[in-house]
Parts: sequence; structure tokens; C-alpha cells
Amino acid sequence: MNDVTRIDYTGTGLSEDEVADTPWRQARLWVDEAVERSRAQADVPEPHALSVATVDSDGVPNVRTVLMRYFDERGPGFLTSTLSTKGSELSGNPAIAASLTWPSMYRAIRFRGRAELLDRDEVAAYFASRPWASRISAWASRQSQPVASRAELETAYEAYAVRWPDRGSADDVPLPDFWGGYRIVCDEVEFWGGRSNRLHDRLVFTRTSQGHLDDPGAWTLARRQP
Repeated sequence: MNDVTRIDYTGTGLSEDEVADTPWRQARLWVDEAVERSRAQADVPEPHALSVATVDSDGVPNVRTVLMRYFDERGPGFLTSTLSTKGSELSGNPAIAASLTWPSMYRAIRFRGRAELLDRDEVAAYFASRPWASRISAWASRQSQPVASRAELETAYEAYAVRWPDRGSADDVPLPDFWGGYRIVCDEVEFWGGRSNRLHDRLVFTRTSQGHLDDPGAWTLARRQP
């Protein structure tokens, strides 16, 4: 190809001297800095965009982007229809990989592990916090299923909007039984920092025992070649 775009990655990288002592603390720092940058300038438009990879029953990988709506010492989490393609694949094989990527900051975090269903109370609390229109959309869309046209989708939306009109209350729209979410219980967390001449930094926390992301005794740290 003659039209290859070549950009020298001028990030600050990440060294063993500056990395936090647990994957949670380092990830929390980078996520917070991405959010702060998104508020200050336009080059990080969605700091919580999380690419999520699953595998189907034939072992074929599948990837899509969701929004990370939970992140604590237990791991990152996201909401979705449990009947969607990702939900179906995770019910057959809970293996999962995900990444947060901020190209303008020359940073990325990779998570690998298994998916666990979020507690129903957590899902209900988040669903109630969504705007009314988003709650209606959750009912109108049979996520990942074929649809004949945009008009058919909008007709379904209007039908549910009439059924559950906006009265300004968190319980205007009931929680669908097929709407839930997953948390990634991590076995590996990698921090990638782009550097000049493609000599990027890759510092990887690998689980060695039971414990959450903020348990120093549960992880070992190693560097990988870029």
C-alpha cells in the first residue's frame, strides 16, 4: 500500500518505577485522566468506550464496542440485552477480553478473564437512572436480531412510548427481564503506552491467586516486548 499513514507515537509510556502497585489503582488513574481530558478537549470523545470480544459456539471471535458503566475493584462492567449476540455467546463460553483505547493519549488498557452476570439490583438501579427515552429503547430493540427496516424499529419504539409515557419518574418504564449486564473478572490486565520508534511499553499484571483488582498479593507484574 502506498497510502499508509505513519505517525510516531509520542506518548510518555509507562515504566515500572511509576506504575501503581495494583491493576485497579493504575487503571483507575488512567480512566480518570482520560475523563478529565475529554472534558478539557475534543480528542477523547468517549473515554468509557470499551471494545468487548467474545467467542461463538464454533470458537470464532466477535468484537463490538459498548460503554463501561461500572468500574470498581471487582472489574469493569457493561450493560446489554442478555439475549443479544454477546449475551448468547457469553452464556455458552464466559471467556472475554476487552480494551479501553485512547489514541490521542497513546494509551490502552486490556482486560482478559471471564464474564459474570451483574447482580439484578445493580442492573435495576442503573436502568432507573437512564433517560426515559433510553429505557423505552431497551424494550423496542431486540438487540442483534434482524429488522426489516428503520421504520419497523421506530414503530416499536412509538408503541412502547405510548404504553409507558414519560411522567418524570424513575419507575415509568419497567426493567425488561432480558436486560442485564456483565462484569469482567480479570485474570490479566495490560497497560500499553505508545512510545517513539514503535518501542512501546507493555506492563502486564497477571493473576497468581484469588483476590480483587486492588489486592497486591493477587498479582505479579511483568514487561512484554512491543
